[in-house]
Amino acid sequence: MILGIEMKHWCAKQGARVEKGFTLLELLVVMVIIGLLVGYVAPKYFSQVGKSEVKAAQAQIDAIEKALDQYRLDVGSYPVTEQGLASLTVRPTNEVKWQGPYLKKMAPPDPWGRPYIYKYPGEHAEFDLLSYGKDGQPGGTGESVDITNW
Repeated sequence: MILGIEMKHWCAKQGARVEKGFTLLELLVVMVIIGLLVGYVAPKYFSQVGKSEVKAAQAQIDAIEKALDQYRLDVGSYPVTEQGLASLTVRPTNEVKWQGPYLKKMAPPDPWGRPYIYKYPGEHAEFDLLSYGKDGQPGGTGESVDITNW
């Protein structure tokens, strides 16, 4: 400690400035540590984002399916493919028993921004309601899996 005090005193006498701060090596070490943390955490975070999009699509399909069931209870059948999901918010011209709207707003797009696919009569269930997932193509796994009501 004495050497440190003497060095500061000597520097002050000589007119030299003693600056406090980080060295380049210290900054590089900190940057490497931050890079390693980001490299470890980022993949785990982004994999959770993909899972949440799939869960959101499943929840939306479930809500739309319930609205379609309510429509069927009132009208007597599901809307045909040509009427589509719009018939849940806007009365079809030929439906006198319609008592909607069955959704507060138009059916939302899937979490990837594409409209849900609706077919009545369905090939797999009474009606088919699906999203092709992140890739927008039939089939797939992970985030690209098809989300369906059957």
